[in-house]
This record gives sequence, C-alpha cells and structure tokens, in this order.
Amino acid sequence: MSDQTVTPETTVTPGTTVVPETTVTPETAVTPEAAEAPAPAVIPAMPEVPPGMPEAPPLVPDASPKPPRRVLRAVARWTAAALAFGVLGTGTAFGIASLERTDVPGLATEGDGRWDYPELSLPALPAGSPRPFAAGNPAEIHHADLRDLLLPAPAGAVPDKKLTGGWISTETFLDAYRRQDRTSVAQLLQDAAPRHIAARGWTMPDGTTSRIYLVRFNSTAFASRLLDDLHVGASAGTPLARTDTTEIDGTWSSANNVENLSSYVFAEQAPFGAEHVRQAYTQAGDTVALVVHERAGKRETGRIPFQQTLILQNQLLG
Repeated sequence: MSDQTVTPETTVTPGTTVVPETTVTPETAVTPEAAEAPAPAVIPAMPEVPPGMPEAPPLVPDASPKPPRRVLRAVARWTAAALAFGVLGTGTAFGIASLERTDVPGLATEGDGRWDYPELSLPALPAGSPRPFAAGNPAEIHHADLRDLLLPAPAGAVPDKKLTGGWISTETFLDAYRRQDRTSVAQLLQDAAPRHIAARGWTMPDGTTSRIYLVRFNSTAFASRLLDDLHVGASAGTPLARTDTTEIDGTWSSANNVENLSSYVFAEQAPFGAEHVRQAYTQAGDTVALVVHERAGKRETGRIPFQQTLILQNQLLG
C-alpha cells in the first residue's frame, strides 16, 4: 500500500450535480466560486485505528466562543462520551513524528485491512473565508463546497450510481432509514431546513458497501437539533435500514477523535440479520455526517476500514 499522507496539492474534485424535484440545493452565497485562498490547509496525519497507539502532542484547541447547546444534547452526548469514548483530557493525537509507520492508519503495511485511499487535502476557500473552527469563525460555518468535503472512494471501489459525490434529494437521504421511519425523519428535515445534502457511496471487492452523507444547515443549532431529534447519543437513535440491534461501538478510541468534532459510533450486535452494519454520526459545526458500512452475510463488517473511513472523513470536516 502506498504512503497515505495528505498534501495541499491534491484537491477533491466536485461530483456531478444531481437536482431531483425535491433536491436540497445550495445557496449561491455559499458556493465557493471566488478566488482560492493562498494555500489550502494540510490535513494532519491520521491517528491509529486500533487501540493502544502512543499519543503525540495534541493540537492547540480553538479559543473562539462556541454557540450554546441544548440541555438534551448535553445529557445525551456526555452519556455517550462516558460510555464509549472515555475522558478526552489528553486531546487528539495527530502528529506522526514519534510514531512507527505501522502505527498510522494511512501509512500501515498491506494486509491489515485498511483501504488504499488517495492523498487528501482540504479544498480551497473563497478569498477571506476562514476554516470552520478558526478563531475568526465562531459560528463554525463550512465555507467550502460540501461536495469537496466528501471523502473520495479508495482504490478498487465500484462507485454507487446513485451516490456519486454530488447533491442528493431529501428522498435519497431518507433511503438510509427504515421505511416505517422515513416520514418522521422527513418531518425533522423539513423543520431543520438543511441548506443542502451531498453523498458518495461505493462497494469494495469483499462486498462491503460504504455510504457517506453530509448534511449542511444554516447554523450549528440546527445541526445539533437534528441529532437530538434522531435521539443520537447514548444510543444510535432512529434505526437505519437493514439494522437490528445496534449499540455503541466500544472499540472506538478517544485517540481517534478529531478536534472540535463530536462522533457517535455504533455497530450492529449479534445475532444480526442478513447484513452487518456499522454506522457513525459526526457533528462538525453546521454540518452533520452519517457514515455507514454494511456487508451481506454472517461476517461482520470490517472494524478497521470503517474507523479509517470515519477518521479521514472527520479530518476533511475539521
């Protein structure tokens, strides 16, 4: 597997625009068609997926004020954190100077289950626009094109013909949930009024199907409200399609967390049905990400490639 470091020269090319009759489309004011910033920020190298990696020095936290959070969100999220993530006092390990090659997910040797993703870089921003968690952006708004923030498919993947990396309709997003719950989720989306939704999917040679949805709102309050209303936190909340008993994934380590982002990671527990599903929600300021891996049959979906996918997607959002 080739070294997977992130360099500023490579950018994620926007996908083909899809505009169904109920498509949630971007507002002109947020499409990054202005001049590019002098130099896009480089995504730090990824922390280790498996537990037990040595930690490197943490990033300096953003000192900008954060918007108030609802009481329900605070209770649910801190419960989930206590159950799944542990105390986060040590910060997030991003540096690779003190790590061995096999300790870093993007630089691991072949045969350990990781997927071969291309080199990644943060997309350019309109001139003068800050990154979502910069000191000059207390509202935590993503000014980059949402499609450019989608993780590209790894080597060997067969692209999903419906989730091509472009805009999708609310109806397409609702397909991620069980049929009996789609009406209620549709009402939540109508109340929260997302600005637009982008998605990418693919299938790997081992049969694992991956789907990533990014939903951007007008503010962090609306993004937080969606997770609250889906009851995501101490539980996976509103069930996804083809899931049975889904619980917090205890293998997710606090060392995998990306600064300023909140991730809630779950896995289907045995006995499961015809497929095994892993899923995670991440709130990144004004944007909610839903990452799903599933594989048909009695074998569990791979933990390492799922966590690798989630970490890389979170780094693009962070």
